Amino acid sequence: MAPPATADDPAAKKGPEPVTVRAALLSAITIFGLAAAVHIVRYILLLINRSSLLPPLVADAALWLGVLASLAAIVAVILAAVVTTSWMIARRSAVYRHLGQEDPRPKWALWAGCLVPVVNLVWAPVYLIELAHAEASQSRLRGPITAWWVAWVLSTGVSIFGIATSFTTQPQGIADNTVTVIIAYLLGAAVLVLLWQVFDGFVRKPVERPLHRWVVVGQDRPAEPESAPAVESDQQEPAA
Repeated sequence: MAPPATADDPAAKKGPEPVTVRAALLSAITIFGLAAAVHIVRYILLLINRSSLLPPLVADAALWLGVLASLAAIVAVILAAVVTTSWMIARRSAVYRHLGQEDPRPKWALWAGCLVPVVNLVWAPVYLIELAHAEASQSRLRGPITAWWVAWVLSTGVSIFGIATSFTTQPQGIADNTVTVIIAYLLGAAVLVLLWQVFDGFVRKPVERPLHRWVVVGQDRPAEPESAPAVESDQQEPAA
């Protein structure tokens, strides 16, 4: 069996550090929260605009802040996806190497399965379940992975609906779409929080040598010779 991946092993250094993954996830969560807040303000302004016209500067500022928040959210989620995928690939490589095997899936398939939209809804959870199974932690991580996957599917559905309804020009349609976008950003932040929990579930168990159970045994001692039967001296007569 091949030796396990250690801190000095080049194979274990390919992936990002846990602090980098957490920073990427935290940044994305924060940006998603800010994007939701910007669209909440925009929705309030839409309600105000029904009864009184907003100053052009305020209306334009609300519009462009929403656009910038959306662009920032897209960049943040892409960076988080790249960082977490890189970590997962390195983790799989280390775990399978620890087991004396090669990762059964090529790296290009892992990258594509995690980064291609819609396709990743199917394959990313599969890759994580395979990793948990290889680490013998599937019973502990099955729940967090399932919760993350269900929330992700729901978030994707809401996002697709929000994009499909974003081309309306009716005031009520714009307001309804803004509400949908707010829900999509909040769900996206929840998905990232659940992914953080899945990540913590993995890093809580480092890839290292399996524990050995040592059994204390007594110190070997040479066997004592059995007592030899008494032998009468050849020069003495046996007792009567």
